[in-house]
Amino acid sequence: MSGTSVFSVDPAELAERAVAAATDPVVVVVSTASEANLRWASSTLTTNGLTSSLSATVVSVHGGDRVGIVSRDGVQPGEVAALVADAERAARASSPAEDAAELLSGSADDGFGEAPAEVQATDLARLADQLGAAFDAARSGEHELFGYAEQTASTTYLATSTGIRRRFVQPAAVVQLNGKSHGRTRSAWAGGAATALDAVDVSGLVGEVVTRLGWQARRVELDAGRHDTVLPPSAVADLMLYAYFSADARSAHEGRSVFGRPGGGTRVGEQLTEMPLTLRSDPTAPGLECAPYVVTTASHDGASVFDNGLPIGPASWIDRGRLAALPTTRHTARLADLPVTPGAGNLLLEADGGTGGADDLVRGLDDGLLVTCLWYIREVDPQTLLLTGLTRDGVYRVQGGEVVGAVTNYRFNESPVGMLSRVEAAGATERTLGREFGDYAPRTAVPALRVRGFNCSSVSQAS
Repeated sequence: MSGTSVFSVDPAELAERAVAAATDPVVVVVSTASEANLRWASSTLTTNGLTSSLSATVVSVHGGDRVGIVSRDGVQPGEVAALVADAERAARASSPAEDAAELLSGSADDGFGEAPAEVQATDLARLADQLGAAFDAARSGEHELFGYAEQTASTTYLATSTGIRRRFVQPAAVVQLNGKSHGRTRSAWAGGAATALDAVDVSGLVGEVVTRLGWQARRVELDAGRHDTVLPPSAVADLMLYAYFSADARSAHEGRSVFGRPGGGTRVGEQLTEMPLTLRSDPTAPGLECAPYVVTTASHDGASVFDNGLPIGPASWIDRGRLAALPTTRHTARLADLPVTPGAGNLLLEADGGTGGADDLVRGLDDGLLVTCLWYIREVDPQTLLLTGLTRDGVYRVQGGEVVGAVTNYRFNESPVGMLSRVEAAGATERTLGREFGDYAPRTAVPALRVRGFNCSSVSQAS
């Protein structure tokens, strides 16, 4: 490792030390994160900084089915043996794990011993220049800009006593931008995601918020109810991500989710919508690349520590409207009698023949709404995946294919799965950032959708 690195220890060496110290089968995950961030308010840069972190997790397996897991931050080489010993003691004291399986075997990546990736202050330079130009324009206009940006590089080292050595670098960059009118009576939001901040179109984001602030100059009244609605990619991403988070095979098989049949079993094979929509994940999707194998430090319905190192391939969860697969572990695949299809860290929604964006869908809407983004999304009923939440930062009345003014915010009640059967039109798939879940899952690409009868259940005073 370079002497200028912010990491004072070698993560690959830590992992090797842990494996060597173990007396039982073991999985070791060492993760580093390097981040550069920038904040601004009232069209002025306020703070920026560089942060880094390192954590190590030891998963010890005793007797083939008893698991002990211990994680610590900032582990030093001299602390590794104690970390392993604590995990082994926890394993011996635990009950048998129902997902127990043989640890996967494998070999070492050529680059396993390479240093972790790092970001630098210079990675913020182009963004700062773009923001400077945007701030100058804001000061001479009728709005102020607020927001946050970060670029991260996360490096994960996976080592097992069965020979697996894997290293993966996950870059990510997000920008969240708020525009407010002077007096702060109007507010609009736009966000973007990429693998690096240089790839985020800041001027395009500023243009979006300025246009939407202009639409808010005129207020119109519209009662709550079911309205034909255009959802831009950000809102679609949040709804589809919640559906994906809820799609584990075990919950479906046991009738605890919208993807389960009454009385047991899954709905795999059912047609969810006649619209030719495909929801899929692919670790190799250009610009959305993510780890091509399982890395997890805990077992739950959607993951098993025994599956660490299991390859992840492309998977279509919904194929032209038909539920085609559900994310599984080796254990839940056996329970649900489904293929082993581990979930990946990205999500794409595509519509056959989809073209254009939200503005194009607005032009095809005679009377309805354009919703900018959603927030405070919560689950009401897991068996239908009924969600509730609020609209935020701009809801607009559409008449005759044009935005005619801004309306109030609403509380919505919708199931993203049920909503699919009411999709009337879709745009082209584009990289986007979910307002609610983008920080957790920034690798999404979806189209804008026009939905019949989106349920704006009540008026909200939130702003």
